[in-house]
Amino acid sequence: MAKKRTFIIGLDGVPYRLIQELSENGTMPHVRMLMNDGVFRQMESSIPEVSSVAWASIITGSNPGTHGIFGFTDLAPGTYKLIFPNFNTIKSDPFWQQDTTKRRVIINVPTTYPAKELNGVLIAGFVALNLEKATYPASLVPQLKNMDYRIDIDLQRASKSTIFLLEELSRTLQARIAVCRYLWQSEKWDTFMLVFTGTDRLMHFLWHAYEDEAHPHHAAFMHYFHEVDEAIGEIMRNMEQDDSIILLSDHGFERLDRDVYINLILKQHGLLKFRNEPPSSLEDISEGTKAFALDPARIYLNLENKYPRGCVKPQEQESVLRELESIFASLYYNAKKVIKKCYRREEIYKGQFMHQAPDIVLLGNEGFNLRGSIEAEQALDNGTLTGKHSQSDAFLLIQGNSDKIALPEKLRVSDVVDIMNKLHDEPGSSVTGFGLTG
Repeated sequence: MAKKRTFIIGLDGVPYRLIQELSENGTMPHVRMLMNDGVFRQMESSIPEVSSVAWASIITGSNPGTHGIFGFTDLAPGTYKLIFPNFNTIKSDPFWQQDTTKRRVIINVPTTYPAKELNGVLIAGFVALNLEKATYPASLVPQLKNMDYRIDIDLQRASKSTIFLLEELSRTLQARIAVCRYLWQSEKWDTFMLVFTGTDRLMHFLWHAYEDEAHPHHAAFMHYFHEVDEAIGEIMRNMEQDDSIILLSDHGFERLDRDVYINLILKQHGLLKFRNEPPSSLEDISEGTKAFALDPARIYLNLENKYPRGCVKPQEQESVLRELESIFASLYYNAKKVIKKCYRREEIYKGQFMHQAPDIVLLGNEGFNLRGSIEAEQALDNGTLTGKHSQSDAFLLIQGNSDKIALPEKLRVSDVVDIMNKLHDEPGSSVTGFGLTG
C-alpha cells in the first residue's frame, strides 16, 4: 500500500474572496476542482498580519507568544536598536522538527532563513540573504543555480518598472516550478511544502489593476494567477489517490488608500520625543518618551528599568495604555474610522515569551496601511503601493482524507499544523459538516 502524503501549497497574501472569485470566473479552474472536492474556509491571519508572524504561526502551530516572532523587526533586549529575527529566533519547532521520522521538502517558506538541517530538503524564502545559507543540503546549491532559481524578485527595480515587475515575477515563478519538479522526482517525500510569494508582490504593486478591468495590466494580473493555477494543476495530476493537498494563504489583501504613520501620531500627542530632528533611528529616543512603535503598528510602553531612557513607572502603565487607546479610537479620515481594533497584548498573545510582545497592537480599518516609520512628515499620506495586507480573510482549502477532522469555528493560521497532523490519523479518512462556502 502506498503511504499517504501531504502537499502544502502556500499562496502568499491571497485573500479568501479573491481566490473564490478567480476559481469561479475561470482564471483558476484547478483550484475550483479542489474546492468542489474539498473544504474551503476563511481563515484569520496573525496579529499583526505580516508574513513573518503568520508563516511562523503556520509552520509551528503556535501563537507569537510561544514562537517569539512578533514582526519583521524587533529590539535588542534593553536597547532601542533594531534587530531582524530569522529562523534561529523562532522558539518553537516547525512541524518538520516536531516529527523527524518523515521526510520533508520545504521550498520558499518565509522566516526559514538560514536553513537548518532536517530530514529532507529546505530552500528558505523571504528574507533570505544568499542562496548558499538558504539551502539544505548545501550540495543542492549548484543545481539551483543551474536552474536560475531566485529567492525573490528585485523589489527595488520592480517599484520603478511595471514591465520589469511582471517579467521578473514570471521568471521567478517558472524557476520555482522547475525546482519543484526536480525535487518531486529526486526525493522520496512524505510532506512537500511550496510557497508562491509572487502573489503578494503582484498584489502590493498592482491591486488597482485587479479592481479595474480597464487597467492596462488587468489581463497580466489575471494571467499570473492562471500560471499559478497551472502549477497547482500539475501538482494535482501527480498526486496519488490517498494523498492530501492543503492550499492556504498567510493573510489577505485589499486596496490601499492611505498610509498611516503611528510614530508621527505619537509625536503629535507628546508621547514620543527624539534627541535629534529628524531622528536617524529609534536610538534617538529621548527622555520623556512614553511610547513608541515598531512596524507595522506594534506599540511599546517606554518602561522604566526596561529601556535606556524609560520613564513609565508601573503605576502609570494603565493610564498610558488608556491614553493610547483613546487617541487611536478617535482617529478619523474623511469621516472614516482609521483603526478597526486596538488590542492589548493579553488579548491576542499567550505563552512564555509574552514579556517580549508589544503592549498594544493596532489593526487598521479597510484601506488604511499602518506603518512604524519615523521619517514621515504627514500622519496620513498617499500610499506608495496600491494593495495592503488584511487580517481576517486568509483562506484554507483541504482536499483529500479530511472528513473526520472537526475544524474550529474560528479558523486561525496557527491551527494548520494540527489539521495537517490529523489528515492521516485515521485510515481512509477524507472534513464532513463543512462544504464549499459562499
